[in-house]
Amino acid sequence: MTITVRELTYYPVKGCAGTTVDSAQVLGTGLEHDRTFMVVDAADGAFRSQRTHPSMAAIRVEVLEAGAALALSAEGVEPLRLKVDRDGPRREVSMFDRPLGAAADQGDEVAEWFSDALGAKSRLVRVAPGFDRDGWGETPGKVNFADAHAVLVASTASLDGLNARIATRGDAAPVPMDRFRPNIVLTGNDEPHFEDRVRRMILGSVELAYSVRAMRCNVPLVDQRTGRRAGPEPVRTLATYRREPEYKNKVSFGAKNAVVCEGVVTVGDTVEVAEWLSR
Repeated sequence: MTITVRELTYYPVKGCAGTTVDSAQVLGTGLEHDRTFMVVDAADGAFRSQRTHPSMAAIRVEVLEAGAALALSAEGVEPLRLKVDRDGPRREVSMFDRPLGAAADQGDEVAEWFSDALGAKSRLVRVAPGFDRDGWGETPGKVNFADAHAVLVASTASLDGLNARIATRGDAAPVPMDRFRPNIVLTGNDEPHFEDRVRRMILGSVELAYSVRAMRCNVPLVDQRTGRRAGPEPVRTLATYRREPEYKNKVSFGAKNAVVCEGVVTVGDTVEVAEWLSR
């Protein structure tokens, strides 16, 4: 079967809505503009996410002027156009109680905007020049403000398999792919979760290498259009067949990858699997 790229999405502000594109430049830290910005607690610099603020899903972010500006919109607040300060005042930030170092604060106006949108005092920060963060796993790679890895890959076969299982329950609707917030969606292979076995792949001029399965928290319970929790699916059904004992019995969906060769990937590109993990 011929595997191809079905969809490409980057998420400029961690936790906020994604931007789906036909073609993307892929850097060592992932798709260009992906998780370059992060919303943090104004008091202690801890990151904010849909885990505690599901309404972040409905905050729309448009990257303008090749990253020099952002356009922000959300229900209940006036739209804001922000001039990006790549070298703003430094603010110490953290993720999962781990310090990430200093990020570039984007100023009071956008801080007030996110505070109003989320109902919690917040600041917006950007990856600062010289930021250097390692991932982990089989191939660690580098990462910006994503949880721990550069690129999240999922497949239509995995989603189809999940939705078929949900359908057998008869009490829930199928879930869309955006519940899992992947960067790259693959199609053309009908084996659910085949992306777990891909150790190296070439897409366009990009090469990715497997890091780890993607462990899921409560974010897949959030309707990405409305920013409201709509569970218990898909986590309820994933728990019946995708538990990972080595990760405290969390459920998994998708595979996280490192970038080992930068380049350009385009929807429709054929995917060459350079290395498979044996069944």
